[in-house]
Amino acid sequence: MAHSEAARASACGSLMRTGPPGAAVAVLFVAWILCLPGAAPAQEADPPSGEAAAEPDSAAQKEPSIEAGYGDKGFWVGTSDGNFLLHGELRFQFRFAYPYDADPVSFEAFSGPDDATLKINRARAKIGGHGYRPWLKYYMEYELAAGALLDFRFMLEKLPALKLKVGQWKVHYNRERIISSGKQQMVERSIITRPFTVDRQVGVDLYGRLHGGGAADFSYWAGVYTGMGRGATSNDDGHMMYSVRGQWNPFGRVVDFSGSDLAYTEKPAALVALAGNTNRSPFTRFSTAGGGQLEGIEEGEPGQYRTYQWMAETAFKYRGFSWQQEFHWKEIDDTVNETVSTLVGNYVEAGYFFHHAWESFPESLEVALRYAFYDPRLDQPTDLQQQYSFAVNWFFS
Repeated sequence: MAHSEAARASACGSLMRTGPPGAAVAVLFVAWILCLPGAAPAQEADPPSGEAAAEPDSAAQKEPSIEAGYGDKGFWVGTSDGNFLLHGELRFQFRFAYPYDADPVSFEAFSGPDDATLKINRARAKIGGHGYRPWLKYYMEYELAAGALLDFRFMLEKLPALKLKVGQWKVHYNRERIISSGKQQMVERSIITRPFTVDRQVGVDLYGRLHGGGAADFSYWAGVYTGMGRGATSNDDGHMMYSVRGQWNPFGRVVDFSGSDLAYTEKPAALVALAGNTNRSPFTRFSTAGGGQLEGIEEGEPGQYRTYQWMAETAFKYRGFSWQQEFHWKEIDDTVNETVSTLVGNYVEAGYFFHHAWESFPESLEVALRYAFYDPRLDQPTDLQQQYSFAVNWFFS
């Protein structure tokens, strides 16, 4: 019962190729949905919108019934008045890679032996929905293959301009990392994600959209986090991570967080964003595994590394064409050894469904290109890394 918004077969070449216990929980969850007393049979339908919840109570209103079905987010079960909803989804990603599975992180890695890898790269179970009112939301995501809780958050989203989120999730810092692995344009993210993403953190976030009409359209995210990465149960010191992102939507439309323009955006949508982040912790980078160190940096003591970073981002979608770009700058201040390192990186990615220009071209076929560079130390001119990627994607569902 695996589900995704669109399944994809992708062939990708690049100069630097990129490449449980929770299963029982997922099975029981699906079985609970199917066996719920009084539930309607599963059907291809979206869950109730919750509009009935806004209507005043009256004696004439019927007692809400339990409904179930299958929609864009997998199997769902909820009440007919839209006040309660739970949906579940399973997603699997299989990968074959040669001659190595992930981006080399050192020049020595290029001289290593070639390996052919076939594996389950991701196996995700997702549960989300809302309770009591449509604007009281929750979401959980679990990695079955690694046995790791990825997301667990609660959202208060009654006001479009002011929303609240508490829990663990991907910090809204840079677009490439925010986009789900199931919605990427390339087989894997670029070489700049590893050094610059702040990834998943535990904390609290305020966010919203200020929609004044036309070009007066802005989105924002501002949060405070422990700064210790995914799975952290405590902070190493009294310092917190602070992150902010401001986004301008010049056409008055939001560019969704996905790579390809599968929806064929009829009217142009674009964004220009700036984001900043600072943290003090034992770590110099973050990933799904939690906190870690960049190459050449020793394991840290509590509060040893103070990081300052910012990024500038653009994205655009229109009639099958998609574009996204990010420039990153980061400074790492080692407060113990009294050294400072500065690193920069950038990527540009674009894709197009050529069927929209030539009808003889397959409708579901997309061609995409990406260029990225990463300089791990600005004071060393010989360590620049560059990545050229090419993808041909076939979408089906």
